[in-house]
Amino acid sequence: MPKNSKVTQREHSSEHVTESVADLLAHEEPVDYKRSVLNVTGETWDKQKDGEEELDAENRPAWNSKLQYILAQIGYSVGLGNVWRFPYLCQKNGGGAYLVPYLVLLIIIGLPLFFLELAVGQRIRRGSIGVWNYICPRLGGIGYASCLVCFFVGLYYNVIIGWSIFYFFKSFQYPLPWSECPIVKNGSVAVVETECERSSATTYFWYRETLDISNSISESGGLNWKMTLCLLVAWSLVGLAMIKGIQSSGKVMYFSSLFPYVVLVCFLVRGLLLRGAVDGIMHMFTPKLDKMLDPQVWREAATQVFFALGLGFGGVIAFSSYNKQDNNCHFDATLVSFINFFTSVLATLVVFAVLGFKANIMNEKCVVENAEKILGYLNTNVLSHDLIPPHVNFSHLTAKDYNEMYRVIMTVKEGHFKELGLDACLLEDELNKSVQGTGLAFIAFTEAMTHFPASPFWSVMFFLMLINLGLGSMIGTMSGITTPIIDTFKVRKEVFTVGCCIFAFMVGLIFVQRSGNYFVTMFDDYSATLPLTVVVILENIAVAWIYGTKKFMQELTEMLGFRPYQFYYYTWKYVSPICMAVLMTASIIQLGVSPPGYSAWIREEAAEKFLFYPTWAMAILISLIILASLPLPLVFILRQFHLVSDGSNALSVTYKKGRMMKDISNLEDNDETRFILSKVPSETPSPMPTHRSYLGPGSNSPMEMSSAPNGRYGSGYLLASTPESEL
Repeated sequence: MPKNSKVTQREHSSEHVTESVADLLAHEEPVDYKRSVLNVTGETWDKQKDGEEELDAENRPAWNSKLQYILAQIGYSVGLGNVWRFPYLCQKNGGGAYLVPYLVLLIIIGLPLFFLELAVGQRIRRGSIGVWNYICPRLGGIGYASCLVCFFVGLYYNVIIGWSIFYFFKSFQYPLPWSECPIVKNGSVAVVETECERSSATTYFWYRETLDISNSISESGGLNWKMTLCLLVAWSLVGLAMIKGIQSSGKVMYFSSLFPYVVLVCFLVRGLLLRGAVDGIMHMFTPKLDKMLDPQVWREAATQVFFALGLGFGGVIAFSSYNKQDNNCHFDATLVSFINFFTSVLATLVVFAVLGFKANIMNEKCVVENAEKILGYLNTNVLSHDLIPPHVNFSHLTAKDYNEMYRVIMTVKEGHFKELGLDACLLEDELNKSVQGTGLAFIAFTEAMTHFPASPFWSVMFFLMLINLGLGSMIGTMSGITTPIIDTFKVRKEVFTVGCCIFAFMVGLIFVQRSGNYFVTMFDDYSATLPLTVVVILENIAVAWIYGTKKFMQELTEMLGFRPYQFYYYTWKYVSPICMAVLMTASIIQLGVSPPGYSAWIREEAAEKFLFYPTWAMAILISLIILASLPLPLVFILRQFHLVSDGSNALSVTYKKGRMMKDISNLEDNDETRFILSKVPSETPSPMPTHRSYLGPGSNSPMEMSSAPNGRYGSGYLLASTPESEL
């Protein structure tokens, strides 16, 4: 023991000893017992490996600026779901009333869990695999499960970018190719394509020209070469953006994150100038307060919050791991969460302004068609001219005049009214037609844009926006794979990124066959929801209950320079786990109640039809859920029964100046007496550990060290209480 050490000085002092071992060690010079004679584990010190780990920590890439990082997180969290999922849920679940449960759940579930992921990534500075190996090696499967879910989601998500690329290039022509039904020659006679005539021009272009879709998932139909090329372009874009890690993807984010906002604002201004836009917005935000009492509304709001922020994928952790440790991640979490929310509201305004315009167009078309029917009945004396109000002018018929005529005819011809085949042509009915996902982006919205002046320009802007929204989310999703794998297995970044993109493209060919859209639906519905819910619950439990909420709050206080609100303590420890468990239960019940199926496009009927998945498709569906969840129990079993090493047999304790690597901050007050040299516990200061180095997946995590007196190998913490003479 050095002569000038505090312990030696105390030995020759007559003062009563009142300090804990932790406090004494905090003033000692850095000693690494792995390299000293105190290494009782027999573990040899690999100088080269140790040097490589330190160099890796020092040379970890970092964001060029705080703005670049914030844009990356926004680009990742704000995706296609904000544009085509949130507006649908808002319309379906009570309009403006839906915003209340969404905002409540964003605050009590979304924000705390988003903050948690940002904090652990920034603190440990590793991807999801390294983070959860560090926090709780037995739950290290969380990181691997996140990688698998990211892979499944990335497979089909990039297909959607491919569809957007196809529409983007098709938009450079006037008129737009989906504005009219194609004319086909039947011998010497030119007729409108039957499938298009029975549906609509935009629906026909989507299902036949774009997807060339088969009638069911069982009919493969071979590859669609146009979509295959678009998928190749999509994966090439992702690969180029990711090849240099955050050095390349960070620069891409400046455009891919900001451009969608430019387009949304332009669309909002243009939409508000369209006839009927106000009808759409008023319909959207008229609250149906009774919906707030429906549990299904809260379940769907929780699911949307969960996926909108990208929780559990590992992308949030990956991005935050490139931050400096003193970065204010609490501010980042709050900022990104509410930007995400306001983006959803902005997108909803845009969508319903445009859909309000479309509803007015369709309603006018309905009035014209039904007015022609009435004129025909008047000319054939099926209807009497006395039924028509005198002020009605068929050459300038308004929706109000038609509705008045409709009510009179329905009243007089009550017994035979159905035989007339007249429609009510109510604007409310058009606005109530719920569309989401691809139906909104590639059918409803494209149809509305055909009525815009300079429609090709708006179409180019819209699909370029979708490409950028998708690309931002794909970069985050792929970072959830590449960052933890590169951190853990030390593979070359460029080689792994290129190999991953090529492999994903080859597997993704299943989505560009003629039945590919049905596989996209299957993966979207089942590959992520349940596994990710389990992942996030275990993340929450690992930090709040295994690692310790009190200890985690202390480390955040040290890292941020201020103590986070007690609100987070209670949400992490109680509220979020309970809410997530309820959500998981509701999701399982929903899977059991709703028969697994998909909407198939039947060519002969020119209409959608709900079909159940065949047995082999059900096997794939179940396999997706099992495979994504498999790492969780597998890693737990392997490490619980010591079939693979988690580093728990390594006693090598590294003490560094001002901190103790062995964690004792989570001990209860009455347990600290084991570390006290004094007989007066009340006089003993409570040690506060500061920054802790990442020990690596193969090393021992502080909270995994046995707190039993003798530990696994009969040593435990006895080293701390061994008299100096015995050392």
